[in-house]
Amino acid sequence: MFHYWLTGVFCIYLSVASSQSVSTLMGARSQGMAYASAAIRDSWGMFNNVAGISGVTETTATFSYKGVPALPGANRTSFSLLTPTRYGVAGVGVFRFGDDLYNESLLTAGFSNQLGLASLGVRVNYIQYRAEGFGTKGVFTVNVGGIADLTPRLAIGAHITNLNQPKISIDGDRIPTLLTTGVLFKPTDKVMFATELEKDLDYKPTWKLGGEYRFHPKFCARTGFNLYPNASFFGMGFKTSRFLMDYAFQYSTAIQFSHQASIIYQFSRS
Repeated sequence: MFHYWLTGVFCIYLSVASSQSVSTLMGARSQGMAYASAAIRDSWGMFNNVAGISGVTETTATFSYKGVPALPGANRTSFSLLTPTRYGVAGVGVFRFGDDLYNESLLTAGFSNQLGLASLGVRVNYIQYRAEGFGTKGVFTVNVGGIADLTPRLAIGAHITNLNQPKISIDGDRIPTLLTTGVLFKPTDKVMFATELEKDLDYKPTWKLGGEYRFHPKFCARTGFNLYPNASFFGMGFKTSRFLMDYAFQYSTAIQFSHQASIIYQFSRS
């Protein structure tokens, strides 16, 4: 009964605060840095800023699981496969949020190419919403993004989520459009800082600030925070020649703790 009550409360929260849609930002590396990922080039761009996948140089698979102990119906899972091509980097991915009572599933395909100092990317998504007793609803959405290197140590990035803003109900409700812009600064080869603003067209912006410190060739630590809503983050990363493994946790007064574990496997070496 408690599980049903929590799921119901969370669904009500989504309908009021996010216009019937959850964030698909994924990756424990991103979470450890407070999801300040708009200007970062890595495999998690498949679920964050799609322009970021232009940094992938090897055929790569990713898997991530995010658990929310206080809200069992709010767990998330993602998988993606990316490969460099002659014209850029292409990728496909799947994402799932929720449980049997309420869930959102996403199937996505994206492409990004780097032209000089700038990367541009586009993603097409099919999102299916399902609520017990209410059936299912599916829509297509489009995401676009870009990242530009101003100097070898400074980059800016921006992306638009759900650019086409499709209708999701007979009452005319639409999936929210999010505008995100961010800055990445690398004062040294071991230290990275990232910040960004994320703005839902109907609500005040969220400010994100995160950092990463590579204290060993195979290990790094991450931390960050969000404002509106407030949350704090911490994470760790470990890499080998083929694997990258990351863990992160988040604390907020609304949902207490959440945890995410991610793994990246690189199939071939360039």
